[in-house]
Order: sequence, then C-alpha cells, then structure tokens
Amino acid sequence: MNLDKAKIYVKGGRGGDGSISFRREKYIPRGGPNGGDGGNGGSVVLEATEGMTTLIDLRYKPHQTADNGQHGMGKLRNGESAEDRVVRVPIGTVVRVHDSDEIISDLDKVGQSFVVARGGIGGRGNSHFRSSTFQTPRVAEKGEPGEERTLGLEVKLIADVGLVGFPNAGKSTLLSRTSAANPKIADYPFTTLTPNLGVVRIANDKNFLLADIPGLIDGAHAGSGLGHDFLRHIERTKILIHVIDVSAGDGRDPIEDFEQINKELSLYNKRLVRTPQLVALNKTDLPAAQDHLQKVLGYFSKRKVYEISALTGQGVNLLMTSTYRLLNHINKEIQKKSSQQKPMVINESRPKEKIKVTHRKNHFFVEGKEVRRAALMTDFGNEQAIVMFYRKLKKMGAINALMKAGVQEGDTVQIDEFEFTFNQNSNG
Repeated sequence: MNLDKAKIYVKGGRGGDGSISFRREKYIPRGGPNGGDGGNGGSVVLEATEGMTTLIDLRYKPHQTADNGQHGMGKLRNGESAEDRVVRVPIGTVVRVHDSDEIISDLDKVGQSFVVARGGIGGRGNSHFRSSTFQTPRVAEKGEPGEERTLGLEVKLIADVGLVGFPNAGKSTLLSRTSAANPKIADYPFTTLTPNLGVVRIANDKNFLLADIPGLIDGAHAGSGLGHDFLRHIERTKILIHVIDVSAGDGRDPIEDFEQINKELSLYNKRLVRTPQLVALNKTDLPAAQDHLQKVLGYFSKRKVYEISALTGQGVNLLMTSTYRLLNHINKEIQKKSSQQKPMVINESRPKEKIKVTHRKNHFFVEGKEVRRAALMTDFGNEQAIVMFYRKLKKMGAINALMKAGVQEGDTVQIDEFEFTFNQNSNG
C-alpha cells in the first residue's frame, strides 16, 4: 500500500437558511420583519503538520465533510456558523485536482493551510428585504451549498540533500552513519521501500536534513521498480549525493551505474540534472574496490569526488562538511535572489463576472458563478422569492444576455439543475 498518496472527497458545509419571521408583540401591531440570517457552513481545510509522515489516515477516511451552518431564527437571531473541518497532512503534501496535473496547493511549511472546499454562505433573513414598497417580505434566502470536489494528495519529502544511487550502493548505511536515522539495512536490493530522513549535525547550530531515496533501477522514470514513487521525493532537494558502489558488487559497473542513474533523473525531470551533485565512491574499504578505483577516478578526473566507507566512517566527515558548505552557499544565493524580486502587486478590485449563455434550439443555458449562487439560494416554492430572483438576474445582466442570445417568450432557461420558462414580464 502506497501511504504517501491518497484520493479524497471533500465537501464544505451548507449555509443555514435565512428566517422568515415578523415581530409580534402586544401594542405593536406593525412590528415588521425580524428574520435572522443563517450561519455560514464550515470549510474543509488542509493543514501541514509536523510529525506526520504518511497519508494513512486519509486512506481509511477519504470522505471529509464540514458541518452545516445553523438556520436563522426570529427576533433577528442569526444562526451560528459552523467550525471549519481541519484535516492534518504531512509537511510537503502536494494537492492536485483528481486525475489532473493541476496543482492547487503545495503545503511545504509547518502550519501552512489551504481551503480545499469552501463552506456556503448563510442565507439572509426577511429583515433584509423590507423597503418602503415592500413592508411585509415573506421571503428569505436559502443557505448556499458548500463546495465539493475530489482531490489527489501526494507527499514529497522536504529535505535539503538527497542520497541517490542503485540498490545496495550503501545509501542507508551512509544515512545511519551520519544521523540518528535507523533505516532497514541488508545485503539485497530494495531493502529500503520508503524514503528515510535524518538530521546531519556538523556543529551545534549547523545541520541539514538528509533523505535516503530508495534504490533506482533502469526505467525508473517510467515507473519501473516503483520509480515514480521514489523519484518525486528528489524534486525538492537542493543537493544530491550520488553514492556509487566502487567495489562493483553483484558484477555491476560503477561508471555505468553513475551514467544510468543520471539518465533516469533527466528522463523524469530535466531540472534534476541541474541540481548540484556530489559523488561519493563508497565501499573503498573492500579489497574488490581496489580493482576498480583507479579506472573510476580516471573517469572523474575533472571532477571532485569523495572516497568513503559508510560502514567504517572513512571519509564521511569530509563529505558531510563539504555538503554543508555547498548547501550554505546555495541558501545564500536563494536569499539574495529572493530579496531582489519585486513584490507582487495584487489587484483588489474584482472584475464584473462575465455571464455565458449558450443554446440548443429553444433551450438556453446560463453559466456564471454568481448566477448559479443566486439560483441555489432561492426558494422556488415562494412566489416572492421568484420575483426577487428575476430582479437579481436582471441586475447581474443575465436577462440582457439571454435577450441578446435570442431567447423568446416560453423558451426554457436552465441555470445549473434548475429549469424555468422564460417570461419577460415576471414582475421585474
């Protein structure tokens, strides 16, 4: 079971209905409308939480629904709004529209949150609709339904440095040698089936997060050997340490291994080839390594490499210190570029929504977020509410758009799941 991927269905709570109520007290014969507003529905919110590493909870509870808002009441009493449903996910969770590559949020910081299904707003009570010509409004708005959608979640590790290399290259041993991590280690391929994280401490205030990415094989970019599940964890890293078994265990060729891994990285994401890479020639303590070491060093003659033994610790401190120095330099460059960027200017003014009208013969379809909301919040069993709905459509420009599209008296007009017979003289 893949515990760092999940498909979930989320639904915001419905807003409470507005109340139709009138003030009725002794000696006050014309008390007027006093219906309160409905409360807002709760939203479904994803929140990046420290200490979580998998999406296992959501695999068993894939339906996440927020509560509805309370209905409005008489005496101008508003219904209570529902609390948001906060769903905790691991740091590094990427949120996508299900069955799509569209990313809608990347929760890569502790406490970062994102509303994935907004709750509906509460309907207004009849106290809002009184006017000099409309003294006794027997109409109120229904609560707006909450948003609902299906999402795909996946966790990408947040690590400064990633260890890459073929199975049995010694990555897990290196991780356990340099940090307090305790990965499973054995002498067979794919010992590590999930990424492991460890903190490498260079000094009291100098450390970085190191990830052991499970062994890659030929065709990993296309999904072979769980390649896709492993490779995505590398995307966030700032440095890669390429671990090579220089002893040529299992009859492998160290140089071919190096080239093959880089090929897989490039085929998966060309940006990974530009990620700074340190080369660690591992298992130099084994006698078999001496048969290949000079050839490998010759191949890397124009490049700095580190001869190490993850098992004995030989050369590991130098490798980690060099990694920290490079990481420190990269972080400073990132901060420098960040400070030079101009702040984004956000235009607070909202453009008027464009209403779309399409038709097939005498059936007209009206699309628009506000038009749909108005329909969903209308009680079509109430004649006054229907008149008010028509006036809203007229104010929004929907009636004018229908006329331009050629609507005629008696034609069918559809908004969302609601169908109406067009009548231009709807008391509007």
